[in-house]
Amino acid sequence: MRTPGPRTASGPAPMVADPRPAIPAYVTGWQDRPPGADQPFPARRRRRRRRPARTAWPIAALLLGYPVWWALGLGGLSVVVLAAPMAVVLWRRWPIRAPKGFGLWALLLTGYLVSALALAETPDGTYGELAAGRVIGYLMRLAVYVSLLIMVLYLGNLTHDELPQRTLVRWLGVLFLTAVAGGLLGVLAPGFAFTSPMEMVLPSSIGGHPFVANLIHPTAAQMQHVLGHAAPRPEAPFEWANAWGSDVSVLVIWFVVGWWAYGGPYRRVAAVLALAVAAVPVVYSLNRGLWIGLGVSAAYLVIRGGRPLVAGAAAAVAAAALLLSPLSGIVAQRLDNPHSNGIRAFTVATTVRVATSSPVIGYGNTRTAYGSHRTVTTGRSAWCVECGHPPLGSDGQLWLLLISQGFAGALLYAAFFAGAVRRYWADRSPIGKAGTLVMILVLLYMVVYDGLISALTLFLISFALLWRNAAVTTDLGEAR
Repeated sequence: MRTPGPRTASGPAPMVADPRPAIPAYVTGWQDRPPGADQPFPARRRRRRRRPARTAWPIAALLLGYPVWWALGLGGLSVVVLAAPMAVVLWRRWPIRAPKGFGLWALLLTGYLVSALALAETPDGTYGELAAGRVIGYLMRLAVYVSLLIMVLYLGNLTHDELPQRTLVRWLGVLFLTAVAGGLLGVLAPGFAFTSPMEMVLPSSIGGHPFVANLIHPTAAQMQHVLGHAAPRPEAPFEWANAWGSDVSVLVIWFVVGWWAYGGPYRRVAAVLALAVAAVPVVYSLNRGLWIGLGVSAAYLVIRGGRPLVAGAAAAVAAAALLLSPLSGIVAQRLDNPHSNGIRAFTVATTVRVATSSPVIGYGNTRTAYGSHRTVTTGRSAWCVECGHPPLGSDGQLWLLLISQGFAGALLYAAFFAGAVRRYWADRSPIGKAGTLVMILVLLYMVVYDGLISALTLFLISFALLWRNAAVTTDLGEAR
């Protein structure tokens, strides 16, 4: 920018340069669309587009290459593999910055390290001794927690030239399309499964552990008796059916931001078609938590969206189309068959009772309780097929934290994401609103969904997007 100098006797002085640096408004998120976005398409094509720098390849490999990781048997665990190159990037640009409130996550990780002291304990009402399976589960969760900490710091320390915000958002949108394709595979070919290379490599003592087996054995769907008969619930390319539901509800938010809020007319048409196709696996997932999350997201959009009447009308049209379609019968059957309510009530109540005996550090890992909601026998047997139940802490991240890290760990987890809602609520940009919505969903889902592994990865990528948005705004203020 140039400004006129003082007038002289012979007329105005030559123009002089404004010493203040100019930062484009569209970089900060204050302006939804960059200059020239409303020009005709040929003019927009002539503008040079920024490409992510080479330092951004680990996050691209994670999001765009997720189907490959899933086929290798490393789907959710891919973040652990890619944490190594992310750490190298951080090391080369030391000192690094951390977001406000991240000390809570560091305390959560510290508490998990301390909880290892109680791994050998057997609280009242549970059975089982310290064995390799319990230690393996603990170490895998520890590796995930450390990797996610590295991932957040890595994303927050990349500049916007190295990784533009919209690029990261659209990569998440690509993963949403991958999840929809996996969901359709689960509906159309529920028996699809194969042995992954990771299964072939791992010894049976490790690969046979139920927690590990779910991660390394690719399957299209889980067969469950949710409706009173065997029915497939899509899960590809994630760990299990509930993980698919949680992940899709987060990814659809970023898909809408990248392909609608920041999209041109062709991209918006494609977004509508993709959302219509996604409705099929969403309904067939029989996932009530997913359905509730989508309802919360629609209400949030009506309240905080820039055009509440348009958003409300769109939500009403979508709901009417669903009710008039054959899919509405499946929804009604699921609501009439609350198959898991009794199991959840038993495991949650038992988890809380057991956690009270170690409220500060927990027991480091899950435990198996005596009995179930139907019987007092120890578990499934040939003469009591219905006696089995999930391990304590498997019905939601909150309950997992209670059994593994006590009430202190659960409080730190909730405080971290609730603090993010409070801190970034004022960000009115599309990315700010979307990220805040994801933080709200985290607090909702922690009572019904286990966050590990892919779900927690998406939660923290969303947190990093919020942090990056706030960092640009801060840099703008300092520059001026």
